[in-house]
Order: sequence, then C-alpha cells, then structure tokens
Amino acid sequence: MKAVILAGGEGTRLRPLTLKLPKAVVPIANIPFLYYPLGLLRNHGINETIVSLGYQPEKVETVLGDGSAFNIKLRYMVEKFPLGTAGAYKNTESLLDGTTIVFNGDILCDFDLTEIIHFHRKRSAVATLVLTRVQDPLDYGLVETKEDGRIKRFLEKPRSCEVTCDTINAGAYILEPQVLEMIPIGENCSFERSVFPALLASRQPVYAYISQGYWIDIGTPEKYLKAHRDILNNHFTPSVVASLSNTDTLATVGAATTFQNSVIDSSVKIGEKVRIHGSSIDQDCQIGNQVVINESVLWKGIKVGDHAELAGCVVGNYCEIGCHAVLSKGVVLGDNCKISDYGYVGQR
Repeated sequence: MKAVILAGGEGTRLRPLTLKLPKAVVPIANIPFLYYPLGLLRNHGINETIVSLGYQPEKVETVLGDGSAFNIKLRYMVEKFPLGTAGAYKNTESLLDGTTIVFNGDILCDFDLTEIIHFHRKRSAVATLVLTRVQDPLDYGLVETKEDGRIKRFLEKPRSCEVTCDTINAGAYILEPQVLEMIPIGENCSFERSVFPALLASRQPVYAYISQGYWIDIGTPEKYLKAHRDILNNHFTPSVVASLSNTDTLATVGAATTFQNSVIDSSVKIGEKVRIHGSSIDQDCQIGNQVVINESVLWKGIKVGDHAELAGCVVGNYCEIGCHAVLSKGVVLGDNCKISDYGYVGQR
C-alpha cells in the first residue's frame, strides 16, 4: 500500500514563519514536520509515499530527499496551480496502483494505521475517513455517523443549535481507486466539499473510524506551540522521538544554568544562570547570561542578549533579541528580525 501526503499549501495561517519555509518542513522540536507522518507510515509498514507539493517544492525535496533516511521510498508530484485536496490526490494518480492512505500535510497524530486499514477492509469501504473528537466542535465541520460506522452526513461550520456530535474530519483517509474516478483532471476539487458528499449521495460505502489517538492541526501559531508543549511534556510521544536535552549534549553551557522538558541542539551556546523550560532551541543559537526562556520555540542562528525574557513565543531564523528585551506570549517573529535592547514585544 502507498500513501499520499498533501503538502502543497502556502501555510498562510502560520505566516510569517512560512514566508521563506514551507509548512511541510517547519521544525517541530527541531525536526522537520513531515518527518513525523513519514515515521508513522514507516512504523505501519508503508514503504512508499508520494508527497504532493505546490509552494516552494524544492525546499521540501532538499530536506526530505529520496526517503532513504526513513527507510521509505519518497516520490514527488508538483502542482502547477492549486488543485485543492482532492485535485492534488488526483494529480498523483499515475503513481498509484491500489488502496491508498491520504494525509493532509498539516496534521500531527499517532493514529493506529494498521487497525484503520483492517477496519476499512473488513467493511469493504470505498472510503474510510479518520475522525477525532474535539471539545469545541463549532470551529470545525462535523461528521455524523451511524451505529455501524457509516457516515450519515457532513455539517460544515454548524451553529451551536446544530451541533449533534463532537466528531470532526481529522484529515486522514483510506481510499479505493474508484474514488479517483470521481475527481476531474486538472481542476481544483475538494474532498470535504465535493468528493465525500458525492460518495454519500451515490450511496457508496463510506465509513468513519473514530480514533482515540493524539491529533492536532499545526496550521496556526497557537497550535504549533501546543504541539511543542505536548511533545516536550510527554503528552504525545511521536514515532520520531526528539531527545530531551541535558547539559552533557550541549556545546557550551555556563554555570548555574537549568533546563526542564526542552530540546536543545548540541551546537547551541548558553551563558550563565539561564533558565529554559518547555522550549525548543535549534542549531547555532547563542543565549546570553541570565536569560529566561519559557515555552518558546527558537529556530536557527538566533542571538539572545543578556537578561532577555521569552515566554510563549516563536522566533524565526537568525533573529537578534537585545539585552533585557521581553517577548511575551503569542509573539511570532519572522526570519531576521531585530529587537533592540530593552525592547518589549507583545501585550503587557
């Protein structure tokens, strides 16, 4: 069985982080994002994956290569223009030859794919959608199911009085080849708005598997940070495991520096009396003396001046944070930003 990962979007909700880097390879705990679904697929016996690209495709291919690092064969298809979720899947048709797993390119999960495939085959389904439960379903399209697992109907952006369930489309599917026959060639087409409703209308066997596993859409800065918190606090242990830091792995660490639940690259240089909690710090960063970094994500090559404080923020590549500067919760800096000494960014 092969898999398709739909990773062609521009990641507009994650800007400015995705202006120079596709969402598919933004770092999660210092690991390019698509490493996570590729690791999950490999662990469930999927040895060939097609990655559908559109935005800055060469950067994704450079990071992922041919897949040999994951013991998986990677192939790429690039959209000439945005084709939507179903259109992008259709664009990979020449590389497919049977039942296919399809992932949206922005979900982080630990679904039991082996069990889901068994569920799909046992019911002779044409399509199986993986669903997940959410506490606040008003922000999503809902999927109603029958007792036998068949999908009853889709409710897009329901009002509070229309909420009848808490199950949403998790962006992962098992699809049979006949689904491809319903998708026009070279046109923008959506699974959610076109293909799946059409399958229901034609009384095709469309089922839902409600997963109890971890799931998050990393497409916003808030969810991006939450994914880090979940990994660093061991609420989610992905197939690709990032080792929690300890002082022995660091290149330079000053006296009286403390770490907790953090991932820190071995090339990072850290001054004295620094406190780092629940944070991810990537390659070649330089952290000054008496700096406090709490639940934040620092990309590559960042310089942080003495006595600076960062809390609940994301800092893009090669930024410079001045001495005594403060970055508060929710701040997101794109690449190459400079914050002056004593600067304050965010809400007081």
